Amino acid sequence: MNDLHIILITMGVTTTLVFLSAVIGIRWIVRRGWKNKEATPTPIGFGILTGGTAVVLCFLYALFVEPYWLDVTHIKLQSAKIPSGSKGIRIAHISDIHSDPQARLEEKLPSIIADEKPDLIVLTGDCINSPEGLPIFKKFIAEVSKVAPTFVVKGNWDAWYWDKLDLFSGSSAIQLHGKQELTPNGVPVTIVGFPVNEGRDPNPAGGIKALEKTLRTTASDGNFSILLYHYPDLIEEAAKNNIDLYCAGHTHGGQVRLPFYGALVTLSKFGKKYEAGLYKVQNTALNVNRGLGMEGSIAPRIRFLCRPELTIVDVEPAKQNQQVSN
Repeated sequence: MNDLHIILITMGVTTTLVFLSAVIGIRWIVRRGWKNKEATPTPIGFGILTGGTAVVLCFLYALFVEPYWLDVTHIKLQSAKIPSGSKGIRIAHISDIHSDPQARLEEKLPSIIADEKPDLIVLTGDCINSPEGLPIFKKFIAEVSKVAPTFVVKGNWDAWYWDKLDLFSGSSAIQLHGKQELTPNGVPVTIVGFPVNEGRDPNPAGGIKALEKTLRTTASDGNFSILLYHYPDLIEEAAKNNIDLYCAGHTHGGQVRLPFYGALVTLSKFGKKYEAGLYKVQNTALNVNRGLGMEGSIAPRIRFLCRPELTIVDVEPAKQNQQVSN
């Protein structure tokens, strides 16, 4: 069963439950008010009415509460590539802003990031839902990039729908299309990133072949290496080439999650395998950020059991006989 089937089934079941609940509720109110003051729904009707009410309340929570309730997640990694005695580096990872014409978290997030005192900030794509959201996003990225060196890559929405829009002018954010070296806190770091089309281009002279070549040379320079790519779909290539930290987004953590199951939909080629959070694949740490915004177009702007996320990654010197990445 693919993601589209899950979406359609979930929408169908939810709509049916709410409709039946409304019908039973109206029928009960009419009977109670006009005919029989003591009338009560049947057990089945009561169950449907209760379930429908719960669905409506959950929807209102998902629409008006959770999209504005930021979760700041802290992750600690250790690496032998961080010099002994160094305090390491702190990375703020954000993704999937999906700015709409009305701001949600964009106005307060820069100060929240600043309070975390990151050494660098990374954004793994999907910046806006529509051109009308561009002013909101540009103000946001301009403020964020004042906090610390900021590196960005384009996601599928940026590359497919808004490729002609100037997303990053007016900010000091650096759009990656290849690799760059830097030394935050005196730590040698190589950061490499690609827009989303680069990893899906079937052209053997470019696309994935060129990307893999860049990954090989990145891992061989001895610096702590960071890969930025919107999808988590390059984890096998990253692990094969010993990338230390791979930052991705795209899945939104499912955006709507169920207890004991997690994401209903991820739109990743790996399905639920890398739906959200930190994963260790060989010597590579993969962090899949749940994102800050929500799917655009006609999709309802809801989150359920999947709060928007700012990830703070602290990379420290490896303790003896203990390390997360090479």
